[in-house]
Amino acid sequence: MKKIFATILALTAITAAQAAVKLTVYNTRFQTITGFGAACCDGAMKPHGTDTKPVKLLYGADSPVGLNIMRMEISPALKGNDPDGWATDYDWNGSLPSAKEAKSRGAIVFGTPWSPPGVYKTNGSAQGGNAADQGNVRATLREDAYSKFFPWLNTFLKWMKSNGVLMDAVSVQNEPDWWVNYSGCLYTPDQQLKLVKNYADKLDRKTYPGVRLISAEPFAFNPEYSNKLLNDPVAREYIDIVGGHIYGSAPLANMKSAAELAAKYGKEVWMTENSVTDKADHLPTWMEQLDFADVVNECMLAGCTGYIYWYMRAHWSFVGTGEAKYNPGNTRNTLLPRAYVMSHFSKHLPGATRLDTYPRMTEGEQKNIEYSAYIKGDSLIVMAINKFANTYELNIVLPSEVKSGKHIVSTSNTNLCQESAIAIDEPTKSVVVNMGPQSLNTWIFMIDKGATAISHQTRAWNGGETEYYDLHGRRLAAPGGLCVERHSDGSSRVVFIGR
Repeated sequence: MKKIFATILALTAITAAQAAVKLTVYNTRFQTITGFGAACCDGAMKPHGTDTKPVKLLYGADSPVGLNIMRMEISPALKGNDPDGWATDYDWNGSLPSAKEAKSRGAIVFGTPWSPPGVYKTNGSAQGGNAADQGNVRATLREDAYSKFFPWLNTFLKWMKSNGVLMDAVSVQNEPDWWVNYSGCLYTPDQQLKLVKNYADKLDRKTYPGVRLISAEPFAFNPEYSNKLLNDPVAREYIDIVGGHIYGSAPLANMKSAAELAAKYGKEVWMTENSVTDKADHLPTWMEQLDFADVVNECMLAGCTGYIYWYMRAHWSFVGTGEAKYNPGNTRNTLLPRAYVMSHFSKHLPGATRLDTYPRMTEGEQKNIEYSAYIKGDSLIVMAINKFANTYELNIVLPSEVKSGKHIVSTSNTNLCQESAIAIDEPTKSVVVNMGPQSLNTWIFMIDKGATAISHQTRAWNGGETEYYDLHGRRLAAPGGLCVERHSDGSSRVVFIGR
């Protein structure tokens, strides 16, 4: 009996210990988030991009989802209007209606080549060559065609502009390390370096001001592709965004490695394609939705500034397809639960800067509770994913005093984005909230401007520039008088600046 009683006491102690958890948010600043998006490509998007309903549902300030980045394919040539006589079955018309709709809603639109024109390649075809009927040729861009690659991208930019869409960015290549039997082209890291270093000056940024160049997007975000470019002082100047996919490599592995060097040189990092539970022969369960939230959250922790999902419309994605096989719950052109899961990130994080948190995650960890935190204007945003079947009391320690807040929570495929106010009696840096079982949580706290904004835990980080604060810790837009000068390495000193 004593042994049984002791066991009950031990289990009670464990349960009590699990019932309360603590998250500390520091003012150490990392990347600023550009946004979130999806691809308007073939497959589940049929008819290919001409149905703009998914874009209307997902994009813009009035959307409940708030996506702001759209990816489209740059297919090898324009059928029927070939600038250099390339005869292919590909066209640029397919995604145009959706691209126009996305731009009208303030979205960033970028294009990725699956293959350059076949006449430029070693196999003479847009196909990747990994099939018997293609001769099993590892198709690459011929070196004598390197000089034609960026002028070809210019023809795409010209055509899109003439049809009402100013492109925001173009990529070098989709999955240069993945040998395929569909449209594709292989590059080694050295081949991409040679192409960009010697020929990227031909990308016509004068005619198309603001267009940015994204590095090739490797299948598993192999950092060697972007590191080769960024370690070369000439190639580095041409690359604006480091791109890649996370198939077969967790976000805190290869992508985090690539992001560390990218941050050093002030480059953005976009995860440009990913899908979760896309092979499932069913609509995603709630736990699978939380798996998806984990992936997006870990991308943020890895240093990602832009997260772009795969198809907009699929039974495992954001907008329903209407396929009878996956009904009920998959009505065509209606928002699916995953869209609302994405909205926890896409509605609140664009323009926010990620803050350091403790406990932290490292590569290879599988945690049933994950966190991340951000600052956006006068708001502190804290996110938490709880996969346990228990409710936890979460003590959030913040770097600034806050005076009010709200809680947005999703707990099932039918209970999504429920919003409630958080009662805060007086400005405080410590807020205790409940974190429900198997829940996705977003807390948005309003900073008390009258209180000290920076605590002793603060380390300013903004890409190497200096920031100035008054003696109460409030950041100064125009420094003057006696103030604190803080550097990106965490050091600081009191200085006097004359006005």
